[in-house]
Amino acid sequence: MVFRRMLFSLVLLAAATLASGGEATEIGKIINKSVPQPIKPVDPARYRGIWYEIGRYENFIERGCEGVSTDYEPRPDGLIQLTNICRKGSPSAPAQVIRGRAKVVDGSANAKMKVSFIGPFFIGDYWVLDHASDYSWSIMAEPTGRYLWLLTRAARPSPQVRDAIETRARQLGYDLSVLHPTQQ
Repeated sequence: MVFRRMLFSLVLLAAATLASGGEATEIGKIINKSVPQPIKPVDPARYRGIWYEIGRYENFIERGCEGVSTDYEPRPDGLIQLTNICRKGSPSAPAQVIRGRAKVVDGSANAKMKVSFIGPFFIGDYWVLDHASDYSWSIMAEPTGRYLWLLTRAARPSPQVRDAIETRARQLGYDLSVLHPTQQ
């Protein structure tokens, strides 16, 4: 019974993703038609910890989320534990937590991950396209060009950090006029 519910949820998620494929709606629209490969290797020890979302391309799962953060922590089995926090409507709303896991894609210099929030299925592709040398910011996306996340170590980064990450995202081909600025 649990497996059937998980499978049903997976089918619904896949249907929603396919239904949005390239339509002129904000959610699911292909915004960057030429997603670059990750720029540099990722040091897992330096990437671990909490990242705050300062902006994203709106998506079905995060619709209405503010106060968004993700904690990346290594697991004993070699995978990465993801703990995502969303606060619906306001940064002061109660936290909604979802946990998942990721595995690093072999040969990707730790910059590509397959992610699962549903049972044993690794269906999401998350790429660290670029990051600051001091790991103060990171640009996360996936290969279809539909999703983008701008992440920083500080919930409210300095104007210099915000400018650096936004400038880099534009250089990578991302249209920030459709970016949802996340309230922290």
